[in-house]
Amino acid sequence: MASTPVIEVSDLRKSYGGRPAVDRVSFTVEEGEIFGVLGPNGAGKTTTVECVEGLRVPDAGRVRVTGLDPVTEHAATRRVLGAQLQESELQAKLTVREALELYAAFYTRPLDWRPLAERLGLTDKLTTRFAKLSGGQKQRLFIALALIGNPRIVVLDELTTGLDPRARRDTWELIEDIRANGVTVLLVTHFMEEAQRLCDRIAVIDKGRVAALDTPAGLIRRSAGATVISFTPSTRLDDSDLNALPALASVEYKDGRVTLSGTDETVNAVITLLARTHVTAHQLRVTDATLDDAFLDLTKDATDDTTKDGANGDTDDATKEAAA
Repeated sequence: MASTPVIEVSDLRKSYGGRPAVDRVSFTVEEGEIFGVLGPNGAGKTTTVECVEGLRVPDAGRVRVTGLDPVTEHAATRRVLGAQLQESELQAKLTVREALELYAAFYTRPLDWRPLAERLGLTDKLTTRFAKLSGGQKQRLFIALALIGNPRIVVLDELTTGLDPRARRDTWELIEDIRANGVTVLLVTHFMEEAQRLCDRIAVIDKGRVAALDTPAGLIRRSAGATVISFTPSTRLDDSDLNALPALASVEYKDGRVTLSGTDETVNAVITLLARTHVTAHQLRVTDATLDDAFLDLTKDATDDTTKDGANGDTDDATKEAAA
C-alpha cells in the first residue's frame, strides 16, 4: 500500500449553536486503503466527512483531499472524490436510467454505467421512477452515482443501511472490488461486522473527538475483555472466586449462565477453578472479543443521542445542497 495520504484532516473543529460537533479531529487516509469511521449517533462522524467532501466549512483546522482544499477548490475536489450521502433524494419522476445518464454527463471520463448497474442489481429497474424504488434500491442507486465519475476516492456514509443481508454482502464484495481497482474508500458505518471485514484502519469518533485509531485487530486487542468465556456451571460458583480471577474485565449472570470477559490468563484460571471446585461447565465456549466489544469499551460513556451529527437540521441542509 502506498504511503502517500490522499486525505489529510488536521485539528478539525466545527460547532453548531456554540456546541462543538467536531473537536480537534485529526487523521490521514492512505491511497488505496479502506478507512472506516465509527462512532455513536451524534458523535460527529457525518460532520467530519462532510467537511472532507466540502459540504461544510470547518471553523478551524485543515482538510486536504489529494492536496486540494475541498471548500476553496470544490470543483477540482469533485473530480477526484465521489460521495454517497447518509440521506439523499432525486426527482420523483426521474428513472434509474435517466439518473445514471445524467450523472455520467457531469464527468469527462465516467465509468460505463451499464455494468455498474448490473453489478448493483439495478438492470431490471432502469425504467423505474425514483419514487417507486424501495429503500434498498435507492441506496444501491446512490452508490452507483457515487462511483460513476470514476473517482480516486469515494466516501460512503451508511452505505448498507436498508439493505437485506444478501444485498449487504454483495455490496461488501463490490467495495472490495472498488479498492482492488485502486480507489480509496472512506467508509462511515454503524455495522461492526462491516467495518471489521472491510476496513484496513478505523477511527472511532466519540463526543466529537478521535477516541482511537487503529486496525480492527488493534482495536479489538485494546478491549478490556479480549477473550470471552461462557458456560453453565453444574453448581453456582462463589462470587468471590470469580471476582478474584486474574485479568477479569467483567462477569455476567443470565439464566444460570456465566459470561466472563478477560484474557487467556483468565481462561486458564477459570479451568483451574472449575477443576478445584469440582464444578462441571456445560456448553463451555471461549471466543475472541469482536469489534463490537472494542467499540462498546471505547464509547461506554457516550449518551444515547439519536439525533444526527449536524444539530438543528444542518445535516439535512447539506444533503439537500448536494442533491440539488
